[in-house]
Amino acid sequence: MMSTFTVDLSGKIALVTGAGRGIGKVIAEALAASGATLAINDIDAGRAGAVAGTLDGARAYVTDVGDPQAVQDMVAAIVRDLGRLDIVVNNAGIEHKAPFFEMTVAQWQQTLDVNLSAAFYTAQSAGTVMRDAGGGVIVNIASIAGHNIPIANRAPYVASKAGLIGLTRECAREFAAYNIRVNAVCPGVIETEMTAALRSNAAQMAKWLEDIPQKRLGTPGDVAGLVLFLCSDAAAYLTGQAINVDGGKVML
Repeated sequence: MMSTFTVDLSGKIALVTGAGRGIGKVIAEALAASGATLAINDIDAGRAGAVAGTLDGARAYVTDVGDPQAVQDMVAAIVRDLGRLDIVVNNAGIEHKAPFFEMTVAQWQQTLDVNLSAAFYTAQSAGTVMRDAGGGVIVNIASIAGHNIPIANRAPYVASKAGLIGLTRECAREFAAYNIRVNAVCPGVIETEMTAALRSNAAQMAKWLEDIPQKRLGTPGDVAGLVLFLCSDAAAYLTGQAINVDGGKVML
């Protein structure tokens, strides 16, 4: 479901990582509907191209954001192709599921590479462009799992999202001098492909809904609405925040 909240982002260039499906795709569509020109990143060329093809002026960038050199090259290409870079949404993420004692080093490392290190690489490369241009906005898609809602059998995911919240705050502190705002959005359970299998389990759904005051799961549009706000001038005095989008499950 697309968010109905819109702002004027005309003339802005926005990069959304992991935008080939799910939350990233809806965020990209919402930014485009508000006037931004999109750089669509995904590791899957077919998905990236399909999304970019539906958005006026958008371009696809097929990049593994867990590779620092590839991220630098992508940011340089965006500036070369589109002229500037004003907004970055670090959305790319993966989730391996295994008991702690069975989680492999490769699974641990890949999760941290994509969920955490990629945000560092992108913030550093894109932040340099924004600094030299006089400002910008970075939004990191974290999770309520990064606060105090650990998820069984997902140690690297939980660790990466907690780290992403910490990275958000550190970037916000250092980047403020350059008129760059950095915030995190922390979704709860959202209706995406990643949660499809669990949503088909009646017992799991009942447990989720019992813990959510609004008694429903979130949609990608719920997340996109907050991202739009954070990218807009209405959020000019907001930086270093990690805001939950979870129907009230976590109240900090």
